[in-house]
Amino acid sequence: MQVIRLGLVDYNTAYSMQKELVAKRIRGEVPDTLILLEHGPVFTVGRSGSSGSILITEEKCLKEKIAVFKVDRGGDVTYHGPGQLVGYPILDLSGYGKDIHKFLRLLEEVIIRVLAEYGLKALRLSGLTGVWVGQKKIASIGVGVRKWVSFHGFSLNVAPFMRHFSFINPCGLGDGRMTSMKELLGYNLPVEDVREKVVKSFSEVFEAAEG
Repeated sequence: MQVIRLGLVDYNTAYSMQKELVAKRIRGEVPDTLILLEHGPVFTVGRSGSSGSILITEEKCLKEKIAVFKVDRGGDVTYHGPGQLVGYPILDLSGYGKDIHKFLRLLEEVIIRVLAEYGLKALRLSGLTGVWVGQKKIASIGVGVRKWVSFHGFSLNVAPFMRHFSFINPCGLGDGRMTSMKELLGYNLPVEDVREKVVKSFSEVFEAAEG
């Protein structure tokens, strides 16, 4: 598995990168790949979402400098921004039983193991995709699949600007249901440190060493 570590990348650029890598993975030109990065403030609306889940006006989005994109992943509306670690696994799911539900559970397991290293007991909630600490969601997951190659992925709230979540109905959950590692631990964490723990956990869960 190759790991591409990036800093702050605008959403359009990252999406173009994903599409290019998906096409190459389908053709067998690149190995399974994990992209890890941060985005500038952006709301993305998944296939099961609607712009009605964005609770502020277009003018307010412009004022807050938050971009809006409709995207080809599962799920509703979510927020990405600085301080949030975003992972895009470009994987050939033929190697994982062509089972999308299993793939989602494996992504959840990656995050659960990372949070455990910080003393946070994370869990799954029945019928809901993502990772939770208590009744608050700390990581969102929404994927797309093309010819059994995955794209889009997960976002882990390390230390994002949480007020931006109040501008949406995140994943249909309503306001006040999102949290972050900083909020739970009471101190700030470098995203780069969490990123390396994600690489280690991902390699273990997917049995794919970086190389």
